[in-house]
Amino acid sequence: MNHVYYSNRSASYASLKQYEKALEDAELCIALAPEWPKAFSRKGAALHGLGRLDEAKEVYQEGLKREPENALLKEGLKSVESSSRGSADPGKSMFGDPNMMAKIATDPRTRALLQQPDFVAMMSEIQKDPNAISKYLQDPRMMQALSVMMGVDFSAQPGGATEEPPPPAEDKMEEEAPPAPEPVMTEEEKKEKTDREMAQEQKAKGNELYKQRKFEEAILHYNKALELDKKDISYLTNRSAVYFEMGDYDKCIDDSEKAIEVGRELRADYKLIARAMTRKGNALVKKGNLAEAVTVYEKSLMEHRNADTLKRLQEVEKQMKDAQEKEYINPTIAAEEKEKGNACFKEQKYPDAVAHYTEAIKRLGPTGEDLHKVYSNRAACYTKLTAFYEALKDANKCLELEPTFVKGYIRKGLVQFFMKEYNKAMETYQEGLKIEPGNQELQEGVRKCMFEINRAARGELSPEELKQRQEHALADPEIQGILTDPVMRQVLNDFQEDPKAAQLHAKDPGVMAKLQKLVNAGLVQMQ
Repeated sequence: MNHVYYSNRSASYASLKQYEKALEDAELCIALAPEWPKAFSRKGAALHGLGRLDEAKEVYQEGLKREPENALLKEGLKSVESSSRGSADPGKSMFGDPNMMAKIATDPRTRALLQQPDFVAMMSEIQKDPNAISKYLQDPRMMQALSVMMGVDFSAQPGGATEEPPPPAEDKMEEEAPPAPEPVMTEEEKKEKTDREMAQEQKAKGNELYKQRKFEEAILHYNKALELDKKDISYLTNRSAVYFEMGDYDKCIDDSEKAIEVGRELRADYKLIARAMTRKGNALVKKGNLAEAVTVYEKSLMEHRNADTLKRLQEVEKQMKDAQEKEYINPTIAAEEKEKGNACFKEQKYPDAVAHYTEAIKRLGPTGEDLHKVYSNRAACYTKLTAFYEALKDANKCLELEPTFVKGYIRKGLVQFFMKEYNKAMETYQEGLKIEPGNQELQEGVRKCMFEINRAARGELSPEELKQRQEHALADPEIQGILTDPVMRQVLNDFQEDPKAAQLHAKDPGVMAKLQKLVNAGLVQMQ
């Protein structure tokens, strides 16, 4: 599922104060999108709602490592720190309670005090400044109010306002209700209780032996536990874990299925049933039954959303996809599809050519021979269709696969030229000329780029063309980085106001390279 779904549902649960469910969804969101700041904001909010302030603080800080200026995370951290301070100062927390006056109004001991204006003024002052309470501690009304807010009867404390002695012990004993008699258990119930306790002891021994990897002995203890108590599926799930470690996946699957069946009959905790399903899925993966494992994992997630199970499901789905792609590889069919693509390209049937080249790429696989040439051909088709972003992506993939393939630089430079990224196109052509200095197409590409760049310097661009070129350049992250660089801002200022400093800057190749990019982009003009 999409991580945004879990994020939104986590927020919904938090608004309903169902913080445990909100936390589960937030953790699933982080598992799906570990670099998404909002996922950490959701988890932090859930932990805050559960009162786990230290953990919430750590989560918010972890999110801020990914996006230090995220307002939502900063506000959440501030709120947690504020709550921490409030819990450290009980007085401040108590008088800061918005329900304080409501408590006083609903208690018969203090209800009438709210009719007294000076008492209301006194409580309002303490709400604003809890330290002001020291001025009113001698006021018996304050002691009554504190008794209600804190849930403590000060009259019963040493030094309290009432000096009346406590009632005699015998009177107190008469008022107390006699303790409820312990329920009488039948012999059958007693035996069941004893068997259950003995089964738990056998389980504990089995668990210890499992940790020591003494699997055969562990199974004997789980068997005894099952004989004593057939109403606890944990003995089956634990035994299935032993079989899994032993590599006996069939028995692991059998025990998991029994645990699911018995768990349904006994209405066991859905988390235990989900765990049994996940273990069955793990065993199916080991046996190579990936499709069946996917189905079991999906059923497990319907019982209980668990991040580990979700991760396993995604891994198996990827394995299946990789296996399908591997089975699909066929170099002979790939060659046929490439030739069909070439024929369509010559006939100017560019969409059909794209389809054939795409099929050839799938048939070659990620490491197929001459795969870079097919990407180059498809880039040419996309260029003809003016789908420049797809063309640029294919040209980059071509050069990634074969960095010395000169035609790849020609494809990429042409796409950048059509995208009016003349500076980048010229750099691409120059990279290609390093590999093949005499290539005429690359040389012609450089010449065309220089012509377009110099049009701005010569003042040959119309105001509309200049505006478009500047807007296009300002959207380039590299240009943005140059313009926001404090050093380059000073350089630009020196070229306008300080000729001597400008001469020094002109001797720095790095500075001049960046300045030339601004010139090429039409953002700066050199006299």
